[in-house]
Amino acid sequence: MERFSIGSVIYIVIGVVIASNQGYLSDLGTIPHLLSALLAVVLWPLLLLGINLHLVF
Repeated sequence: MERFSIGSVIYIVIGVVIASNQGYLSDLGTIPHLLSALLAVVLWPLLLLGINLHLVF
């Protein structure tokens, strides 16, 4: 039983790398920073377009 496809794993790995390079994974101490990091990993193509996903509460 396969839970994740290879494509999904590659997509998430690329997201983690890009989010890390953009500074989203540097400080995960608060909920907004954690949510921003999660959004950045999942929506990483938007980061390449220059869209800011940092959440401010």
